[in-house]
Amino acid sequence: MPQNSRYSDEHVEQLLSELANVLEKHKSPTDLSLMVLGNMVTNLINTSIAPAQRQAIAKSFAQALQSSVNDDKAH
Repeated sequence: MPQNSRYSDEHVEQLLSELANVLEKHKSPTDLSLMVLGNMVTNLINTSIAPAQRQAIAKSFAQALQSSVNDDKAH
């Protein structure tokens, strides 16, 4: 079942495109890109979420990430 979002697809796609452009501009390899994005997620959780909720948000984020990764062999 699709999940409803309070954000428009256009807004999400715009941010995604801008973030991808920054990584491409710096010719960031995959491992560095993942490290930077992971650090960004950690920083957002630690600075924007109440301490009592951080673990639950991190777990939910990790589960959503795992659910969105394809198991196909292509890369």
